Amino acid sequence: MYIGLSGGIGSGKTTVTACFAKRNIDIYDADEMARLAVAPGQPALTEIIQHFGHEVINEQGTLNRQKLRDIIFYAPEEKLWLENLLHPIIRDKMFDAAKASTSPYCLFVVPLLFETKIKYPVNRILIIDTSLELQLERTQKRDGLSRQQAKNIIDQQVSRRYRRHHADDIIENNGDLNELDQQVEKLHEYYLKLSQS
Repeated sequence: MYIGLSGGIGSGKTTVTACFAKRNIDIYDADEMARLAVAPGQPALTEIIQHFGHEVINEQGTLNRQKLRDIIFYAPEEKLWLENLLHPIIRDKMFDAAKASTSPYCLFVVPLLFETKIKYPVNRILIIDTSLELQLERTQKRDGLSRQQAKNIIDQQVSRRYRRHHADDIIENNGDLNELDQQVEKLHEYYLKLSQS
């Protein structure tokens, strides 16, 4: 059984994923697959260089992700071009890797699950949600951003309301780690039952 896990920036996806991982659930992360997809020598990196030029490459020959982010942040058409290139590759890598999964169910962590047009054939969608204020605080602290910069990123993502409406399951991440882990345990037990039925 495949569970698609998503949530806005600063919602706590990494923390929740770690809670599932300690229960021996296999995790496949879109961000990790994205790094593999644009590694030196990969066809996707060649296409990115051809499209954006060598200024998006570091001296070591690796992708300068920050430079690329800066370019696409204010250029929706360039962002769309990049998503159309990378997201099918990322999805395929995740599902290929999941063929070797030995856990009763596995998690696909896809931060932009709703933002892209690429469909992920998952059985359920789990959304990690938190208040806007906590999102802002966590994003500022983690990424060293100003409040306005953090808000700009949040504004580019789909709304919390949209995510919640399309979720099968929701984890509320507004409390402490113990409370979060209890929510994960309940869902874990539920997913185990579903995977056996």
